[in-house]
Amino acid sequence: MKAVCRFGFLIPLPVGMSALVMANAALAQSASGPAPAISIVPRISVSERFTNNVALASSGKKSELITQISPGISLRSNSGRLKGTLEYSLNEIVYGRGTSARQSQNALSSSAVLEAVDNFAFIDFSGSISQQSISALGLQSTDGSSINGNSTETSTFRLSPYLKGNLGGVADYEARYGWTSSKSGASAASDILTTDASLRLSGSVRGGPMGWSADTSSQKAKYSLGRTVQSDRLGGSLSYAFTPQLNASLLISRESNNYTTVANESHGSAGLSVNWRLSDRTSVAAQLENHNYGQSHNISILHRTARTSWRFSDSREVSNSPAQSGVTSLGSLSDLLFNQFTSLESDPLKRVELVNRFLQENGLNANSPVLSNFLSSQVSLQRRQEASFALLGVRDTISFVMSRGSNRSLSNFVTAFDDLSNNTVVYQSGFSVIYSHRLTPDTSMNAVASRQSTSGSGGLAGTSLRALDLSISSRLGRQMSASIGARRVFFDSVSNPYTETAVTGSLNVQF
Repeated sequence: MKAVCRFGFLIPLPVGMSALVMANAALAQSASGPAPAISIVPRISVSERFTNNVALASSGKKSELITQISPGISLRSNSGRLKGTLEYSLNEIVYGRGTSARQSQNALSSSAVLEAVDNFAFIDFSGSISQQSISALGLQSTDGSSINGNSTETSTFRLSPYLKGNLGGVADYEARYGWTSSKSGASAASDILTTDASLRLSGSVRGGPMGWSADTSSQKAKYSLGRTVQSDRLGGSLSYAFTPQLNASLLISRESNNYTTVANESHGSAGLSVNWRLSDRTSVAAQLENHNYGQSHNISILHRTARTSWRFSDSREVSNSPAQSGVTSLGSLSDLLFNQFTSLESDPLKRVELVNRFLQENGLNANSPVLSNFLSSQVSLQRRQEASFALLGVRDTISFVMSRGSNRSLSNFVTAFDDLSNNTVVYQSGFSVIYSHRLTPDTSMNAVASRQSTSGSGGLAGTSLRALDLSISSRLGRQMSASIGARRVFFDSVSNPYTETAVTGSLNVQF
């Protein structure tokens, strides 16, 4: 089955069989023998899509038959010195009526850690390549094969070596250096090179419930179309464990940055952090700090039962990533499944494999948040709220994700042109409902409804993208699956409103 995630939007595509069936299959595989330490799984997907509006035009619609061939590979390593995952596919897109030239698009999601020296030296690596919107207020689509000048391929790679250990039984330490490169294919979008270094010490007072930490960090972000942003921090914390499940910390720091000024300015900062694990299935975490640019916070509430998973998060923090949603991360549906599968697999890396296998075999993309990304050439203050729910039944699976967010410009000294140049704040909101009903052990019927809205504070009219998808997906064998479906898309915009109707069919084979 074929799933395409474009613009970071939860696209209407088949959900497939229920998570319980997948979980049982995974447990059966586990019972038959241990999973291999290193696995390499090549695959190929072929999809056909007939659309009545390939160029997403308001008038003069052009129909097209689009063929997409996507060879890919999945890598897993779960033993020895290297542990991590890699998912890559090359999407070759051909337009049967010649409405556009052939396109090649890359899709990558990877994360790994190498233990270079036993229990001492490590190297973290992560990378992502995806299609993203240049402007949140421009033309939006649910499919990357549509002709859309507001879409571009972006890539983010991070390499971070670090050392960790213990100083004479008194304190634990971690010293880390990071290098991150983010690039896009759009000439109007800024590339960014980020370097950072940090040192952290932590310990407890005589092995009791009171703990302490001290840290220092420095980060420099260079925008190719903007200015260089520098931030430094020296901080410490005192924590107290009231119970093994409840811990609170007092945070104090001295910060220096040029987020809102040309030259660096120093300011004091204070905050509070609370972590409360009510049970193995319920946890609450919150952190609040004051800064010269305003207040930051991060709140997370997780709860799960035997068949449900609930999640709420609320964050407000500085973002200096060109893609405002940041680097590689699991999407909302993946978060739900990762939390839900805790009772099936306690090891986090093995659980990632279980979730990825479920998403892949049911035509879903792991990187699928509700809000679309957009490219920025400046540092911003990002607010994001998200609530999600998943019910995993024997024959039915349903998930609901609702999200809203805003990005506020922090700088008045940026010469590059982006959404935050004409809008002090860009607002986004969206929701997605996914329902799957298992008709037989190998076949399921799926329905997806979603909506995304964007607006700006600069007086420009906002946009709204609504989509409805109906499909049937089925396994044709142990290594083969297929799906057929139809979708209807409505895009409301002052400059370029459009509607689209499409019929799709896809075949996925693993070797």
